[in-house]
Amino acid sequence: QVQLVESGGGLVHPGDSLMLSCITSGTIFDIYQRAWYRQAPGKERELVARITHGGSIFYAASVKGRSVMSTDFAQNTMYLQMNSLKPEDTAVYYCSEDGQPSPRAPRKRYWGQGTQVTVSS
Repeated sequence: QVQLVESGGGLVHPGDSLMLSCITSGTIFDIYQRAWYRQAPGKERELVARITHGGSIFYAASVKGRSVMSTDFAQNTMYLQMNSLKPEDTAVYYCSEDGQPSPRAPRKRYWGQGTQVTVSS
């Protein structure tokens, strides 16, 4: 059974930095991409950053220049370094991984349970 577990969230002050980690257990075939999403209260879940197996990297405009996503597709971890945090970064952050549960199965997206990040003075 595949599990993604995030860690590293917490309560920080504006301007602080935080690194989120995500560890995957279980087997996912042909991993296409890894990503971080977030969902603020009363808002839809939004893409924060993603890296494809082909090396394409995307950052949402709201975090570009302040955040760095890293992963090694040969390993089962991904990270999101967030700097200069703002109150509007407050949200539950989720990691996700797109791949196949078995070689002939359709691709699906796996989700972690989320970690809360609160930015407040």
